[in-house]
Amino acid sequence: MLAQGTAGGIVTGRMFQAARPFVIELGLTAPTICYQGAWVVDNATQKRLLDRPIAPDLVREILEAFNTDDLHLQLYSDDRYYCERSNRFSELYASIAGVAPVVGPLGERFARRGATKAVVIADPERAAHVELFARRLFGERLYITRSYPEFVEMLDPGVDKGKALAFVVRHLGLSMDRVLAIGDSWNDLPILRQAGIGVAMGNAPPEVRAFADAVVGDVAADGVCEALERFVLR
Repeated sequence: MLAQGTAGGIVTGRMFQAARPFVIELGLTAPTICYQGAWVVDNATQKRLLDRPIAPDLVREILEAFNTDDLHLQLYSDDRYYCERSNRFSELYASIAGVAPVVGPLGERFARRGATKAVVIADPERAAHVELFARRLFGERLYITRSYPEFVEMLDPGVDKGKALAFVVRHLGLSMDRVLAIGDSWNDLPILRQAGIGVAMGNAPPEVRAFADAVVGDVAADGVCEALERFVLR
């Protein structure tokens, strides 16, 4: 794919330091979209081409609402993430991201500063209730999405993967009708909407599969390879 001149890139909710090993291994040339689109990073220079943090006043509201004894809140800044305590939820996130948290009082560290994103981690049923509460509390003042069933992610209202993808496409001098996007979760809906061809993995939630232009196999069936062979390497 890369040999024939097609640019490839990662669009992820993960931190840049968590995504970078995959960028290097795959030899991807397009800027990396991370933090659900809050950051766009040039892979060669590691310079941020786009950086849209949550405003400090909203971070304080997030702390008031979700930094409680019975919820696990993580805040992100400068490509690190912070939480009040280590527990099974911090261990779950660290096992997925391959990055350990900085543990300590969030109120002190974020009293007057913004955050790249905020994530509440809970068991899936509780996370669904947290999402509904967050949407009622913040409305359009934050972009709220889910990446894993356990994760409720909150970001600046101007952020989503689709907006960041459009930024990268303009940066590369391309047109959106020449873009293939592949996703497998709710937070991928914005890129499926933006791309000329939006493909859902077979393991994606039903509402994501229903929205996509095409559905391919799941991860075990190499669905990404199937999509590339059908729409890029033909």
